[in-house]
Amino acid sequence: MARAQFQKGQKVWVECVGAWAAIEQVQPVWAKGFDEPVRVTYDVGLGREFLAHELMLAADDPSAVANGEWRLMRARNKWQLLEDCLHHPHPGTYPVVVTDDADWGGWRVPGAEYNRDPGLIEYQARLITAAPQLMKLAEEVMALTAENPEDAPPAVLELAGRARTILRNVSKVLAKAPEGLVSPAAAA
Repeated sequence: MARAQFQKGQKVWVECVGAWAAIEQVQPVWAKGFDEPVRVTYDVGLGREFLAHELMLAADDPSAVANGEWRLMRARNKWQLLEDCLHHPHPGTYPVVVTDDADWGGWRVPGAEYNRDPGLIEYQARLITAAPQLMKLAEEVMALTAENPEDAPPAVLELAGRARTILRNVSKVLAKAPEGLVSPAAAA
């Protein structure tokens, strides 16, 4: 028996097409003598019905992206045959970290670099995706110790200090270039 895994209006990633879509219609297929549907398909407006295993849930909603929460998508590796990449964790695709609500800004890796060490690139993609959440966690630790430093254990104070140093390097604005410097391109 099958149960619906998605609902109408839900944003999903259509893996075989490589695009985001919204569920327009949930279509259960009933058979005589069964109390539940034998199959459930989903119409996402792309010309055919899709099964649940062809769709992936959008982990974050677009409003979360505006708040600095990034998400990991998969892009199809159109320059490589599927047979050449069977040792990859997700054959035929590579990770893309989306940092923009338009699903196009972010971090990508060239196919040749991905082929060198797919496991490492997958790990880096997951780490980059988690970076805004880790930054929020570090800020919360700093705020917690700033309120009552005398009540915080020494280990937590040390962690807050390390977090402050790391975040200072992230948020530091570089100084403006000194006046009078000429770029090499302008000098030529």
